[in-house]
Amino acid sequence: MWADGAYTGAVLTEAAHRLGLRLDLVRRSDDSRGFTVLPRRWVVERTFAWLMRSRWLARDYERRSDTSEAFVLWSMTMVMSRRLARHATRRQQQRRKLAPAA
Repeated sequence: MWADGAYTGAVLTEAAHRLGLRLDLVRRSDDSRGFTVLPRRWVVERTFAWLMRSRWLARDYERRSDTSEAFVLWSMTMVMSRRLARHATRRQQQRRKLAPAA
């Protein structure tokens, strides 16, 4: 799992240990100044953009963290199901093109 270099400390390492995750921290080099493109950072930013397409996640309406987690899971389920449906439709169209004419 990739994490931003700002998220370091005992809490993060303990959570990773308990969940059995391997963390790769993406850090800026000490000599860089201003904006620099970081490796794998775009993956995190793209995922956040996908999540923010769900209007419910644009604001934090929930009081309980498990409800917020459920909405994040639901949003990612919608993203992945749309992607899988789009992929399946393309495969069906390709099969129709390849099928011999009757």
